[in-house]
Amino acid sequence: MHSPSPPLPHLDTVKIGLVSISDRASRGVYEDKGLPALQDWLRRALQNPLDFEQRLIPDELQTISETLIALVDAGCSLVLTTGGTGPALRDVTPEATLAVAHKQMPGFGEQMRQISLKFVPTAILSRQVAVIRKQSLIINLPGQPKSIAETLEGLKDSDGKSLVPGIFSAVPYCIDLIGGPYLESRDEVCKAFRPKSALRPQPLDKSA
Repeated sequence: MHSPSPPLPHLDTVKIGLVSISDRASRGVYEDKGLPALQDWLRRALQNPLDFEQRLIPDELQTISETLIALVDAGCSLVLTTGGTGPALRDVTPEATLAVAHKQMPGFGEQMRQISLKFVPTAILSRQVAVIRKQSLIINLPGQPKSIAETLEGLKDSDGKSLVPGIFSAVPYCIDLIGGPYLESRDEVCKAFRPKSALRPQPLDKSA
C-alpha cells in the first residue's frame, strides 16, 4: 500500500472526533482496533491537515451522549463512532446518538446497510444512524475495521471503478451545507461528490 501524499497546507484543518465504544476494550480486556482503523482511513482519504480527538468509552448511553456533545462543543466538524450498533442489550450507540440530534440524516444508515448486505445477510441487524448537532455531522459506523472501510469507501470492481458509492462521498458536501470546513478527498480512495456550484477553485501552481 502506498503512503498517502502529505496534507495540502492551503486547505482548512479539519478537527474530527473519533469514538470507539466497547465495554471490554475500554477496560483493557483487549486492544481497541476501531480508533486506529478510523484514523488510518481518514489520513488516506482526505488531503486536509487533520486534528483528531479520540475517545475509548464503554457502552453506556449517558457516557456516549455526553462524549458526543463534548466533541461537538470542542469544534469537531465530523464525529465518527464505531461499535455498539447491533441488537444486543448493551448496544445503545444509536439511541445515545439520536438523543443529541438536532437533525436526523437517515440516508447514511440506509446506504451503510445496503453496502454491508453485499457481504453478509446479517447487515440488516445493524442500526447505524447519522445526525447533525449544531455544525457537526455525527455518523455511527460498524465495529469491525474491514466493515468500516467498506461502508466509507463503497464497493469497487477489479479496475477500481465504483459499483456502490460509499457514504463518505456525501460527507464533504454535507459538512459544507452545515457551515463546516471544506474537505478535499483523494479520488483514488473515495471521490467526494459536490454540485459544480459548490466546488472550490484549486490554487494555481506557482512552480509551473
